[in-house]
Amino acid sequence: MRRSAVVTDTSISRMPNPAEFVPELNDISAALFRATGNRSVPRTTMSLVHLRAGQIVGNTYLTILNTGFLRKAGVSEERITAVSSWQDASYFSDAERAALALVEATLQPAPQGKERVSDELYAEVAKHYDEKALATLTIAIGQISFFIALAVIGKPQPVSSLADQQWD
Repeated sequence: MRRSAVVTDTSISRMPNPAEFVPELNDISAALFRATGNRSVPRTTMSLVHLRAGQIVGNTYLTILNTGFLRKAGVSEERITAVSSWQDASYFSDAERAALALVEATLQPAPQGKERVSDELYAEVAKHYDEKALATLTIAIGQISFFIALAVIGKPQPVSSLADQQWD
């Protein structure tokens, strides 16, 4: 009978902090946070969208981080828990539902022969968000998409605050 060796890894992430090698990453990150922090979309909505994105791609780092943001903002545990099943949960406003539908459409494969973001979905989102807010929401979805690559490839330590140690 062959025994497998137990590997003890004290590493908290798969890779070191990428900003150590590409310092421009800090500038990109700061610019994205400035662009989405213009208050045209409630911060809570942004965190709900980012949490849903983390759930869609199955990334613990993103789900824990955005759950932490929502808790710090005073969002109820019921609302946080219901993000994964928002379609039939009564905890979300129509505007939040539109934003969650938009992130899902953006990150999930389109049905055969259909657009990811249909004209109908766009019109529904536009009913709830003015032009600046819609642009901001779009950038926020791009922002989380940018960080998805870092999170799934680099596998930073799950943290509930950006001030916590994430990378080796």
